[in-house]
Amino acid sequence: MPHSVPHNERNRQILSAVVRAYIETGEPVSSRSISRRHVEALSSATIRNIMADLEDEGYLYQPHTSAGRVPTAAAYRFFAQQVAAVATLSPEDQAWIRGELAAATTTEEISERAGHVLAEVSRGLGIVVSPPIAKTVLEHMRFILLPDGRVVVVLVSTGGATRDKIIRPERAFNQADLDRTADYLNRHYVGRTLEAIRADLLARLAKEQERYDLLARDALALCDPEMLEQGSTQRVHIEGAAQMAAAAEFADQAQLREILVAIEEKHKLIALLAGCIDTPDPVHVQIGVKGIDPAGEHLSLISAPYSFQDQSQGTVGVLGPMRMHYERAITAVAFVARAFSETLDRS
Repeated sequence: MPHSVPHNERNRQILSAVVRAYIETGEPVSSRSISRRHVEALSSATIRNIMADLEDEGYLYQPHTSAGRVPTAAAYRFFAQQVAAVATLSPEDQAWIRGELAAATTTEEISERAGHVLAEVSRGLGIVVSPPIAKTVLEHMRFILLPDGRVVVVLVSTGGATRDKIIRPERAFNQADLDRTADYLNRHYVGRTLEAIRADLLARLAKEQERYDLLARDALALCDPEMLEQGSTQRVHIEGAAQMAAAAEFADQAQLREILVAIEEKHKLIALLAGCIDTPDPVHVQIGVKGIDPAGEHLSLISAPYSFQDQSQGTVGVLGPMRMHYERAITAVAFVARAFSETLDRS
């Protein structure tokens, strides 16, 4: 097993140079090409010895005995950690991303444009996952009675995105009851999540038998996130599937099929990105992706949560080949998440 980082500064510099060269060219990297790039005046022989040490440590491998060396997943992991600590997004990319997102007028459009931007910078998939229903910040609610007693719950979230869900409440409602309950919720709880609304209603009912007691109970029955989540999936915007399929890294058709299946089975992508919301790091980098077998071992996932009024909402990310431009992808994901949050806060 390789160490978490190479054991001395010179080896770390050489490893970074090898990874950067391989990302740029896609060709095995020779000691001579590193010696030409390296600021220190090191001979090819010295660099060859360091590269041999890095190979012994599990960071590089030689596809053929006469060829140069290629980074392993451990090398990309080391490189991504280095990049995440110091990289900044170029002013050109910042202006371009702001321009793309500023042209959008709804949350749906922002999601599409964010996905497009992330696909462009990563040569992979740009993915935007909306929040689960329980964490959606709501601007308006409506309840519509169906002839068979079921109720259509219409949730309008920040930016105008609408989600509908048909439920069968435990008690029978008439339309007047539903209208009163919707009016109560819209007057008291605009700009809150279903999760927060439910917690507040439960606290109210526990504290006092108020005159809105029946309304509060009806609101609880109609705003049950568990009931609303049943059978529904989070929305996922995916951009860049065609260019990912055309990437040289996926000449292996079996690998490509696995990735395309994961795109179709969107719950896999939601599960992959869901984990990043609770991590302490602003950007989560996963080199070698579990959950897409066997193609995942050749992929990298970079993701970051976006928020509304400091509440975590959904996730933005890129899923692409391990040979990815990490400086640009990591900084773009962080920037898009921040810009997405700012756009939601303004809307």
